[in-house]
Amino acid sequence: MAVPKKKTSKSRTRSRAAHHAISAPSLSTCSNCQEPMMPHRVCPKCGWYKGREVVAIEE
Repeated sequence: MAVPKKKTSKSRTRSRAAHHAISAPSLSTCSNCQEPMMPHRVCPKCGWYKGREVVAIEE
């Protein structure tokens, strides 16, 4: 079994973990109702995607 020859320092461990942060989701605007929505998904407010109605939303 492989065993490390030297102890991994805190700074080396923490700098490796520096890339694990969670970022906020990016938002785009709906072309129909101008509401913020996740990109490449159907708009939850109006049901449109790429300029056409995909899902009928009951109001």
